[in-house]
Amino acid sequence: MQLINQIRIDYEGIIIQDGVAQMAVPDFQSLMLPLLKLAGDAQEHSIGQVIEKLASSVGLSDSEKKELLPSGAMPRFDNRVRWARVYLKKAGLLENTGRGKFRITDRGLEILKENPTRIDTKFLKRFPEFLAFQNLPKQNNRTNNEEKDDEPDQTPEETLEASYQGLRRDLAHELLERIKNSSPSFFENLVVDLLVAMGYGGSRRDAGLAVGQSGDGGIDGIIKEDRLGLDALYIQAKKWDATVGRPVVQAFAGSLEGQRARKGVLITTSQFSRDAEEYVSRIEKKIVLIDGEQLTQLMMDYGIGVTEVARYAVKKIDIDYFDEE
Repeated sequence: MQLINQIRIDYEGIIIQDGVAQMAVPDFQSLMLPLLKLAGDAQEHSIGQVIEKLASSVGLSDSEKKELLPSGAMPRFDNRVRWARVYLKKAGLLENTGRGKFRITDRGLEILKENPTRIDTKFLKRFPEFLAFQNLPKQNNRTNNEEKDDEPDQTPEETLEASYQGLRRDLAHELLERIKNSSPSFFENLVVDLLVAMGYGGSRRDAGLAVGQSGDGGIDGIIKEDRLGLDALYIQAKKWDATVGRPVVQAFAGSLEGQRARKGVLITTSQFSRDAEEYVSRIEKKIVLIDGEQLTQLMMDYGIGVTEVARYAVKKIDIDYFDEE
């Protein structure tokens, strides 16, 4: 990689693994100086063009460019470049010139003349506008700098999403423990509630009568794939503790063959072996494998066994509202 020496100066996004330099998506603070340097030509720039130029200058691969935030709302790199611009703008180093466009300010040019090796939030605290943005009184600047040696590498969205994903992981773990400790009949009802919430099984009564009644050749239930009953979905749901291997999945596929069925769902509270997953990917019949982790994720997504505590709406400026043209 021929840009390594240059990149080491511009940002700290290189990972050394087994003696080989590899690229990683740089944090948004490491992007502030490269972004300001790019704007150092005093020309007007668009955020889209800047994202492409920065991605190219740091040598990101296509997969790294496309890496999404956990929410899937935006590529991670795009999000970090946008927040680097926000922070520089709040410090008065950049200014908006139009929708999605900006230019370096005189203050920004003066900072580049200082030839800084890094610009981060600690650096930006020298500017009162940035302190006001962070809601930090200027007289406490020294104290805040001393107490906050570890500046955040994540953007606000990443911090929020990381907290959200942590809450989901904790909730998923608790859900799975409760499911494993529940009775077989409770587990069957849980499966019914989930399938109906996902749009399968017809009515709750229809699905409840169908699941848990078959017991024929490894099939625990047969439900409607849609409310009209145009096709059938065969279910097997077991509270296994050990990893479910190919023999169990193959037996379920054989049961579908005996019923001349084309589609099936196999649900477990444990996990499936790689051999089992590869097997269902090769056969003609469509079998969906849902392990314990996926089961809890679906329960949270469809509101089964969980209740909402709070909801936070993340908003942004409506550019069209302020467009006077």
